[in-house]
Amino acid sequence: MSVRGRRNLAIAGLVVLGTLAVFAPALRHGFVNYDDPEYVTENPRVRAGLSWAGLGWAFAAPHAANWHPLTWLSHMLDAQLFGLAPAGHHASSVLLHAASAALLFGVLEGTTGAPWPSAFVAATFALHPLRVESVAWVSERKDVLAGLCWMLALAAYRRYVRRRGAAAYLLVVAAFVLGLLAKPTVVTLPLILLLLDVWPLRRPWNARLLWEKAPLLLLSAAVSALTVVAQRGAGAMASLESLPLGTRIAEALVAYGSYLEKTFWPTRLAVFYPHRPLPVAEVAVCALLLAGVSALALVERRRRPYLLVGWLWYLVALLPVVGLVKVGEQAMADRFSYLPQIGVLLMIAWAAADAGGSRAVASAGGVVALAACVALTARQLDIWRDSVSLFAHASAVSRDNYVAEANLGAALLEQGRRAEALVHLRRSAAIKPGYAKVHVSLGKALAEGGDPEAALREYTDAIRLDGDSATAHYNLGLLLAGQARLDEAIAEYRAALRIDPEYAKARHNLGAALATQGRFEDAIEQYRQALALVPDRGVTHGNLAIALERLGRSAEAVAEYREAVRLMPADPTAHFNLAGGLAGAGRVDEAIAELRQALRLRPDWPEGRAALAEVEGRRREAVRRGP
Repeated sequence: MSVRGRRNLAIAGLVVLGTLAVFAPALRHGFVNYDDPEYVTENPRVRAGLSWAGLGWAFAAPHAANWHPLTWLSHMLDAQLFGLAPAGHHASSVLLHAASAALLFGVLEGTTGAPWPSAFVAATFALHPLRVESVAWVSERKDVLAGLCWMLALAAYRRYVRRRGAAAYLLVVAAFVLGLLAKPTVVTLPLILLLLDVWPLRRPWNARLLWEKAPLLLLSAAVSALTVVAQRGAGAMASLESLPLGTRIAEALVAYGSYLEKTFWPTRLAVFYPHRPLPVAEVAVCALLLAGVSALALVERRRRPYLLVGWLWYLVALLPVVGLVKVGEQAMADRFSYLPQIGVLLMIAWAAADAGGSRAVASAGGVVALAACVALTARQLDIWRDSVSLFAHASAVSRDNYVAEANLGAALLEQGRRAEALVHLRRSAAIKPGYAKVHVSLGKALAEGGDPEAALREYTDAIRLDGDSATAHYNLGLLLAGQARLDEAIAEYRAALRIDPEYAKARHNLGAALATQGRFEDAIEQYRQALALVPDRGVTHGNLAIALERLGRSAEAVAEYREAVRLMPADPTAHFNLAGGLAGAGRVDEAIAELRQALRLRPDWPEGRAALAEVEGRRREAVRRGP
């Protein structure tokens, strides 16, 4: 290997090791209650791991308001390898991000021959605090996965420019397609390749360059259309009536300015930024800033082409998510800067290299900048340790953040801190009364606090605001079932399942309501469908066993009881129920063993002791009578 090759390998290795070291604390974090349930923890397709059925599901139709099958397969692979242990899921994201940073260095150094500016761009991209949201949030796997595919496409394009040929071009197409399958925002890559043709590749500008990108542009157009259909169908795309074009343009200008500001001063970062009234002065300042930088880049395009290329990289790569086509409730998001920020870093690194000053001064400046990134990223990572910390911080650094208040309230409720949860949930509802999700959480908090009538009103409001909320229908069903209003509860469970046929909890509780009505055959069908979605739910196996036993199908019942015990070995009730099934089948010794295990787990259980005494008495009587 040449001296240059060894040097580049060492630099790439340092970038990878530095990224792994800085982001290692993420491996101690859990999942958060924002999107992670939909993407991983409560998604039966993902939890089942890799399978042919899962592969078909991932490619068949949009899910979570997007069509990104490669992202789903990535989550399925993690579930296959790590189950629901969050450390493994976080480790995958960190590794993907580190690999992207190393590839970025290789591409930049290979096309410019400038190792130190390339190293600065790659290291700053890897370690900047704006990366934390993409790397530490499991649901944003699509960012780091699409980012790796983007870098692979750049590397393949560099090879194609040098060697040409169909095989080299197909590698570019393959990497681009994988990126599109991970996250549709990579649709801008063909335009970025045109920019790279100008600098640093310095290819002669002609029509051939456009024709060369035509297949990639067609793929971009197709995926863009599919994404619009998916997001509109899921109700995630705002209409012009709800968000007029003038407002969108103003928010886009401010977003462009805000991402620039956060590149140089990355403080007060939040997982969610709500829409806010934009002062005319702020919009004007951002517009002037964009116009000024654009004018400077144009004036300097011949002497310093990297300024125009980097600036257009930033503007173009951010275009799909800057808000002109409005998807989601956020005004902007740190994760949206994942790939666009590279353009700004290119401008900074090569401008510093061209400044003509001392290399030692430039190097010292780079070291200071990276040290600041490391310190701020470490602090931001700590904020992502759990849902309470994450949303408490978001609420503290932003105004009227109804999403942060709602998710903070939900997280506190999960921890049993109901009084604190109600404060934040009510604050969220006061900020935005039309936010259906907070009414669902309020209903749950009120139900747990023993106020079913107030909970009923909240669930009803949630359904009025969002009739497609499967969770609202399901929680209302739970409330009605608790009041013995089983017919109404069954209707709500069925409504939830019409919206989301793979809602395993709704199927389980529908089965329980049907069983309570004595409709055991119907209950068994629902339990089996629930287990097809989530096979490892011991409670469902136990309920299925009870229904089977009521129909006299004792052998099947015992098998299900055993499965419940296998999945819940520390649950005394599971052992107790299995003992009842075994005793009913005449397997007295096995029943005694299960009852003794139940009492080891729960020694002060009168019902368990009475059952054990009864079964032991039956065995003594059988022994006394003899064969």
